[in-house]
Amino acid sequence: ILLLFGCVSGIKPRPKFTAIIHAVTPLVSQSQPILKLLVAVAKSQYCVQVIILWNCDKPLPAKHRWPATAVPVLVIDGESKVMSSRFLPYDTIPTDAVLSLDEDTVLSTTEVDFAFTVWKSFPERIVGYPARSHFWDSNKERWGYTSKWTNDYSMVLTGAAIYHRYYHYLYTSYLPASLRGLVDQLSNCEDILMNFLVSAVTKLPPIKVTQKKQYKETMMVQTSRASRWADPDHFAQRQSCMNKFASWFGSMPLVHSNMRLDPVLFKDQVSILRKKYKDIERL
Repeated sequence: ILLLFGCVSGIKPRPKFTAIIHAVTPLVSQSQPILKLLVAVAKSQYCVQVIILWNCDKPLPAKHRWPATAVPVLVIDGESKVMSSRFLPYDTIPTDAVLSLDEDTVLSTTEVDFAFTVWKSFPERIVGYPARSHFWDSNKERWGYTSKWTNDYSMVLTGAAIYHRYYHYLYTSYLPASLRGLVDQLSNCEDILMNFLVSAVTKLPPIKVTQKKQYKETMMVQTSRASRWADPDHFAQRQSCMNKFASWFGSMPLVHSNMRLDPVLFKDQVSILRKKYKDIERL
């Protein structure tokens, strides 16, 4: 993988990103989180295009249901509608940077801009907001997964993260069909698998930006499809995935870090007018 990845390392990334929003619930209200997210992302000075990956089993919404934006919005009707399809190497991605988003992610335009600014300095890594960690459970003699708020982390979830589009090619072409099939069967763990892949390539941890404990919209849309995060088996599945992935990689590739990058003067007791990303502190 390291030889293949040579095309990424040492090359200055193009100064824009393409956002991919993974949609799995039907559009029934103009107040749904996905529409708020679309507007916020499209306002970013670095965004060139937003792709809505429609992995919902309901028909595509009419064009007028989507808000008007300053950048093009492309809706792709996923044929297989499986979780791994969010990491396909779509020809419609014109930029090096991909901003990967879940439909119920809560991010402001300022937060998007800051994350992308950080990513430009670390284009080989995953850069984003929701952090998670792994640990060795000596009692069970297996790897564990935790979402507890701690001082370190080893994963940044792809529900709100930026990474190089080359990882789409590695995810699709290098990883075995058995691992991708497990992800698709469970509709879970795709973010963990992507973190395993990136850390295996770089031998480095991802990068978390700014303190943000909540990145999911709490308002539940009234649909017949419940959120996968509400599934009681969701956490157990992720524990199992950790060990199956580690087994295939032959070791644990994830690397711990306690570094968090914040804007200059973040939370400093100075005038808010002196801060470039001042809106972040008001969230």
